[in-house]
Amino acid sequence: MKKFSDFQPSRRSLLIGGGVGVGLLVAWQFWPREYRPNLAADEGEYVFGSWLKIAEDGKITIAIPQSEMGQGVYTSLAQIVAGELGADWRTVAVQPALNSPLFANDLFVREWRSAMIPAAVGGFGGSAMLDDWSERWAENNSFMITAGSTSIRQFEMPCRMAGAAARVMLCQAAAARWDTLWENCETGGGFVFFGKKKIAFAELVADASGYDVPDPVPLRPTPQNGLSGKEVLRLDVAAKVDGSANFAGDIRLPDMLYASVRAGPIGDTHLKEIDRAGAAGIKGLVDVVRTDTWVATLATNWWAANKALDAIAPVFSTKGRMPESPSISEALERALNKGPGARLVDVGSVDASLEKSAGTRVFKSQYAVQAALHAPIETRSATAEYRNGRLTLWLATQAPEAARLAAAKAIGIEPDAVAIIQMMAGGSFGRNLESQIAAQVAVLAKHVDRPVQLIWSRPEDFMRDAVRPPAHARMTAAMGRGGRIEGLAVRIAVPATARQQWRRLQGDSAVDAIADTSDAHDPLAIDGAMPPYAIPNLTVDHFPVDLPLPTGLWRGNAHSYTAFFVESFINELAAAAGVEPLSYRMQMLVGQTRLARCLTTVATLSGWDGGAGASGKGLACHSMYGSYIAVIASARTGDQGVRVDRISAAVDCGRLINPEIARQQIEGGIIFGLAQALGSATEYENGLPVARRLRDIDLPVLADIPEIEVEFIRSDEEPGGVSELGVPAVAPAIANALFSAAGVRLRELPLLSRGL
Repeated sequence: MKKFSDFQPSRRSLLIGGGVGVGLLVAWQFWPREYRPNLAADEGEYVFGSWLKIAEDGKITIAIPQSEMGQGVYTSLAQIVAGELGADWRTVAVQPALNSPLFANDLFVREWRSAMIPAAVGGFGGSAMLDDWSERWAENNSFMITAGSTSIRQFEMPCRMAGAAARVMLCQAAAARWDTLWENCETGGGFVFFGKKKIAFAELVADASGYDVPDPVPLRPTPQNGLSGKEVLRLDVAAKVDGSANFAGDIRLPDMLYASVRAGPIGDTHLKEIDRAGAAGIKGLVDVVRTDTWVATLATNWWAANKALDAIAPVFSTKGRMPESPSISEALERALNKGPGARLVDVGSVDASLEKSAGTRVFKSQYAVQAALHAPIETRSATAEYRNGRLTLWLATQAPEAARLAAAKAIGIEPDAVAIIQMMAGGSFGRNLESQIAAQVAVLAKHVDRPVQLIWSRPEDFMRDAVRPPAHARMTAAMGRGGRIEGLAVRIAVPATARQQWRRLQGDSAVDAIADTSDAHDPLAIDGAMPPYAIPNLTVDHFPVDLPLPTGLWRGNAHSYTAFFVESFINELAAAAGVEPLSYRMQMLVGQTRLARCLTTVATLSGWDGGAGASGKGLACHSMYGSYIAVIASARTGDQGVRVDRISAAVDCGRLINPEIARQQIEGGIIFGLAQALGSATEYENGLPVARRLRDIDLPVLADIPEIEVEFIRSDEEPGGVSELGVPAVAPAIANALFSAAGVRLRELPLLSRGL
C-alpha cells in the first residue's frame, strides 16, 4: 500500500558520486517537473491555470489549497489572486482545491525538516541543496498541509502569479479587439481598460482562455493593490451567519447511516468484548461493527447510534504502559535529572559564567506545563460513500493527502480511488492533522455498502486527542553587575512531538510513532526557547521523554510553552536585579528593532507603570514565524481565582493582506492564550484523560473575556505568521501580572494548577 515516499536523505546519498548534490540529481531524474492543473470547469466556465476559473457571467472562482478553520484563509488567499487580477470582489467565490503537486506546501517541509530527516543529516539543515530536496519531495508527494502559520508565507507569490497570468490573458484578448499591445491595457473592478475603452471580464473569457502567458509573468509593481492589503468582507461570513455553511456533519446523502465509535485507553489496546444484546431494544439501530481496536454502532440517527454504543458496554484490554499523571511528571523530572539530552544551542561558555570565580549571582527556577487538549467546538466528523470500488470522503482535514492514504490503507484500495471533498472546520488548532476518523469511516462505509456519517462524541474526541505535550523546564542564569545576564542555561524535558506528528502523518499508529521517536532529540519540540536577548553565554538543551501519550501540534506549537518558560524567568531576573521589566528587556534587545518597537508601543498603549505598587500589570514578548508581539496583561486574584481585566498587544507581522482578519486572528490567539493560562489541560488516570467534557477544562466563557486592544505596527516587511502569534506571550504576561498584584510566582500551566 502506497504511503508518502521516505524523507530520509543520508549523508552518503547526499555526497555520492564525488560531489555534494550529485546524488540528489540522480534521485530526482525520475520525479516529474511539470504538472497539469486539475481544476474542473462547468459549462460556461474557463480555466485560467490551477488557481482560478472565470465564467461567462463574470463569476470568478478561486481554488484554495488550505483548510478553512476560522482563520480566514479562504478570504486572504482569494484577495491576493483577485487583487493581482483586478477583479470585482463582489464576483469572487472560492472552492477547496483538489490534491495536486501544484499546491504542495514546501515551506512547511523546509521548516519541519528537522522532524523528518535523521539527526545525522542535520549538518546540512540550512543548505540550498536540502531546500531543493524539500521542494521536490513535497511536490512528488502532493504534500498539501495547513499548519505552522505557512498559508500566506507559502502561497502569496503563487497567488499573485496566478492572478497576474489571468490578467495578462484577459488583456491579450482585449488588445486583439482594440488592435493595440496588451501591455497598454490595465484591469480593475472586473474590467479591462485601454484609455477610455473598457470591456468586462465576462465578455473576454472565452477568447482569453486560449492565450499563452509570457514568461516571466509580469506582476503588479507592489503586492498591495485594490484588494490585497484592504479590509474586504470575509467570503465565509454570510454563510456562517445564516447557517448555510456546510461542515462534515451537515452532509446528507440518500440512505445514509449515522455512526458513533469508541476505542479503548491510549496504548497497545484491543477490543475484548461487547454486549450485543444490550442494544437489542434501541430503535433505529442497524448494525454493530467491531474491529481489533475499536467498535462502532450504526443507526438511522446519531443519537440512537451513540445510545447503542453505551448499551453494548465495550470492554478493552491494554498491554504495557498507560498514561498516568504522576508517572508523566516523574518521567519528565527524571529526564531533566539524568538525561541524556541534546544540546541544540551552544554559545560561549555557560559553565564558566556560573563559576564562583566569575563573580556572578546564580538564579534557578523550574517550570512545568500540563498536557493540553485541542477542544475545538466541532468534534471530529466525516462522511463517506463507497461505491464501485471508489471512496468519497467529506471531511475537514489539515493534511488531505495523509487522510487519503489512511482511508485507502484501511479498506485495501489504491489512494487514487479515494476522493476527498474538503469541508470547512469548526476550529481545529492542529487537531485535524490526525486521520484516524478517515480510516474508521472508510471501513464503516465499505462494510454496510451505504453512505455513513461518523461523528465522535466529546469524550471520544478528548480520549483520541494528540495533546499539546506536557513539559518541564529548568532555567539557570548567571547575573553580573547591574543585573546583566552573563549566562543562561535552558533545559527542557518534553517528548519529540514534531517527530511523533510526522510519523503519524506518514501513516504510523500513535503507539508506533511514540516508539520510533522515544529517544530522539527534536529541535521543533523546543522551538522558541532561544531568547531574543543578547546573552553572551547561552545553552538550550532538549531532553527527550518517552511518555505513553501521543502528542501533536497545538496552536502556537512549542512556542506556547517555551515563551512561558523564558518570559516568566526573565521577569524573575528583572525583579532580582531591581530593574523595571520593560527597561530590563530593552537593554538586552540588540539588533531586535521590530520586537523593541512592539514593546515600546504596547507600553504606551496600556499605560505601562512598570508593574510597581501591586498594579497587577505584567509584560511579555515573543517572536515566531517572522512576526513579533508584545503583550501587557492586567490581572488580579480573588475569591473565584484569577481575573484578567485587560490585555493589550502591539504586533508587527509584516505587510498585512487583510488587516481585519489579522486583528481577528490576534484577538482569537489572545483568548486561546488566556485559555491556556487558566485551563485547557487534563490529568490522566488509567490511560484516559480525566476531562471528558468542555466544562472539565475550565475554558473562559464570555464573562471571563477581558478588554482586548491590539495595535498593528505599520511594516513593509514580508508577511509573517499571524494565526498563532497571539498565543505564546499571554500566559507569561498574566503570570507576571499576578506576581505584581499578589507577589506570588506561578510557574506551572494552568496557572492555578496548585492553587495560590
